[in-house]
Amino acid sequence: MGSSILYIPHGGGPMPLLGDPGHSEMVEFLQRITPELGRPEAVLVISAHWEEERTTVTSGAFPTLLYDYFGFPPESYEIKYPAPGNAGLAKQIQRRLAESEIEVRLDDQRGFDHGVFVPLKIMYPAADIPCVQLSLLRSLNAVSHLQIGKALAGLKRENLLILGSGFSFHNLRQFSFSGPTHRDPANDAFQEWLIGVCTDEQLTQAEREKRLAEWQRAPSARYCHPREEHLLPLHVCAGIAGSAGTLVFDGNVVGKRSVALLWK
Repeated sequence: MGSSILYIPHGGGPMPLLGDPGHSEMVEFLQRITPELGRPEAVLVISAHWEEERTTVTSGAFPTLLYDYFGFPPESYEIKYPAPGNAGLAKQIQRRLAESEIEVRLDDQRGFDHGVFVPLKIMYPAADIPCVQLSLLRSLNAVSHLQIGKALAGLKRENLLILGSGFSFHNLRQFSFSGPTHRDPANDAFQEWLIGVCTDEQLTQAEREKRLAEWQRAPSARYCHPREEHLLPLHVCAGIAGSAGTLVFDGNVVGKRSVALLWK
């Protein structure tokens, strides 16, 4: 069995775990897609919420949780997700990146941020599947993240879930955390562009990567991503996959259209 590669929206902080109605479509999707993925031997998460100067991989045996959000109810700081780490997978990732001359280090102290434990608590609530987290680069360079993905393409042969945990729309000032949802043609234009680039089987992989590298030229790109950290997990996923993906979610998350993509 090979890996499943999935890029998802992970929602706003801990809100998907607190019964927030604005996340109901996303939560339902994550619960629905999980059986289709099978049971992986381990999960590799590329979260929007960890940036380092050079690529970094968690290697601790039992990573703690980082409650990297502010102003939420007390219970959101008591969430537990005691998934073990996987030092063997971390070292394999380190080796593959080093072989592609990508600077990389292991971190046995770093815990899992909410881009990891929020979606995984919905998908695999038993917390019994080992998990490793891979950082983004602080440079936020799109080409660099595609290259990281391509260096890890060999992981496709493993029985892993590779989870790009971000958000295909991430303009905090435009989210509707309460009240009605309004149509947003600018967001629609970017989501349609993203779907097309990632799912069009007529595109060569070279052309797909070129368009993702130049994502800022897409319609309403900077409106949807004033800062691109929530988009770049997709670049890593696309680099690993090396092919067209499938649209598996196109719905509303906190008042904005957002998508999820799957490569199998």
